Amino acid sequence: MVSSFIRALAIKMAIAAALLASDQKPATKEGWLEIHSMHFSVVTDGGEKRGREVALRLEQMRAVFGQLIMHDKVKMPVPVQILALKNDNDYAGICPLVGSRPTNAPGFFLPSKDRNFIVLNLSANEPWLAVRYPLAHMLLDSNYPPTQAWFDEGLAEYFSSIRVDNKTVEIGGDPGVPSHAPVGNVGQVRSSSKSLSELLSSAAWLDVNDLLTMRPNTSEYQNDAHQELFSAQSWIVTHYLLAKDMLPKIGAYFELVQNQKTPVAQALQQALGMTPDQFRKAVTDYFQSLKPTLTAQDKASQISRAAAPFGPELALVVKKVSDDDAHALLADLMARQSDHRDQGTKDLQSLAQGPADNEVAHRALAYAYMQKEDFKQAEDELAQAAESDPNDPWVHFYFAVLKFRKAKVTGQPIESLANVQQGLKTVIDWNPELAEAYHLLGLAELEGGGTHAATDTMRTAIQLSPRNESYVLDLANIYVAGKNWDKAQAILERLTDSTDPQIASSARKKLEDLPFLKKYGIEPQRAAEPQKQEQSSTAEAKTSATEKAGSDNEETKAKSRGADKRRVQYLKGRIVSVNCSQAPAATVTLTSGGRILKLHTGDYKTLVVIGADEFSCDWRNRAASVNYKASGKSEGDLVSLEVQ
Repeated sequence: MVSSFIRALAIKMAIAAALLASDQKPATKEGWLEIHSMHFSVVTDGGEKRGREVALRLEQMRAVFGQLIMHDKVKMPVPVQILALKNDNDYAGICPLVGSRPTNAPGFFLPSKDRNFIVLNLSANEPWLAVRYPLAHMLLDSNYPPTQAWFDEGLAEYFSSIRVDNKTVEIGGDPGVPSHAPVGNVGQVRSSSKSLSELLSSAAWLDVNDLLTMRPNTSEYQNDAHQELFSAQSWIVTHYLLAKDMLPKIGAYFELVQNQKTPVAQALQQALGMTPDQFRKAVTDYFQSLKPTLTAQDKASQISRAAAPFGPELALVVKKVSDDDAHALLADLMARQSDHRDQGTKDLQSLAQGPADNEVAHRALAYAYMQKEDFKQAEDELAQAAESDPNDPWVHFYFAVLKFRKAKVTGQPIESLANVQQGLKTVIDWNPELAEAYHLLGLAELEGGGTHAATDTMRTAIQLSPRNESYVLDLANIYVAGKNWDKAQAILERLTDSTDPQIASSARKKLEDLPFLKKYGIEPQRAAEPQKQEQSSTAEAKTSATEKAGSDNEETKAKSRGADKRRVQYLKGRIVSVNCSQAPAATVTLTSGGRILKLHTGDYKTLVVIGADEFSCDWRNRAASVNYKASGKSEGDLVSLEVQ
């Protein structure tokens, strides 16, 4: 069987050849087709003509977005799969539900870590217009450094006014009342029945400082009325900046407020040469001058026109798709949505069984099982997919994802590390823009001890997906592993201000641990819940007592077996007393939460001590934190001690 990898190469070669020959012959208009452009794959049952139109419009919109942000090359680090359905009922069966009814939007966007889906209802006119807003957010995330919420929202709303045909692109009008489906985390979807210009005309505007500092995941940002005005005002500010060719100046503004922490008023003055009041007046005056055009009955007068970046001469490759492959793709889409998950999973299971034994279904099931942490089932499905096509790059990719997720959940090393790395390199050869493949490869290289290779690979992942803060956090961890403390600290300090609470918390914890890591080369251990810790210590003590036949010294038992494999635990409390009667051995009595612990060290002169120049036998009533290994319910051996 010809592998997917070879097929992918063949498709790319065919596209390149097609660029030299514009007299392409239609393939077929019956059944399911797959239409490949340079950046999109469209699977449709609506015929070749409509499929070609969908691919062309998405490519045109992608190119125009690049022009807006002044990028010659627009990256798509997460592949985009487009499904275009000719039948309104078929579309209704897989689209998101609003309440208990299918959305009335003729298209929707479904983001995932492995690939993004765009689904269109071809029974509607120009259904791709429904995904302009989430498409803008997707492209912005992949091609522009992290910015503030107002700019992201404003640019997405501005782009939502785009219309394209074979010759012309129109953009800049009022996007009107939103019709996009509320699916996925792709910005805030307006629910108002008013257009943006109507909102701006009927409400008092937000203060400039409030507008420019508003952050996601806050109560103000989530308030419907506040959010709608925020969207409208962000749109007109962005409209003004684009009209005045001020995007480079806004880049300087973001450098000041985000990286140098300059106050808004000072940053506006330095970057734009305006005070907040002057900036507000400039934008307000601009809106008033534009208002007659925006509210004109003749909608054509609202917008600016330019030649389309290209037209129907765009090179495309068309091929047939089997019914089973197409139905597996639809079922995969359904299995990723809470509204349709059960039916989608059921359909995938049916297609994965005989007689179909469909490879696409096996892959999709593997991904679904991984989300539920059912790694055995996921591995079985991937093995069956590999039997059909061992060179399929998607199989290699999901194999790597599986191994990493399993290691994270179990706390065990990554299995088959060499195979994982080789498979990811195959995936990167197939799709050099797939950021997650670089991310996983960087982590695999770190696991294998190659910090220099891991650093380079993780930087590539970040270049492809500059707003993915989990990649940036992992780069900081690589710097820590390579003892590049300054670079690690700079990244961690920046991430403490993240709008993602989990990223911010992880960065703060790592920053707290950094001095200990720099000094001693190990991380201070954090305690589990006290009750669980006590239960664990008690269980260890009982096991120890049985194994060493009456000896109550766990350290002696560990030494008799070889390496001391006891778990290092962390505890915060207060020193009651220190007994140095058998110096250099010492016993520190510590109280914490009503518990009394006696912690021993064989030589206090070699004990790791933080917060003091040296260990003291005179410490009394001192706050302290300890890392220790339990040797019983109320005893243990000191690993390190920090006094305050």
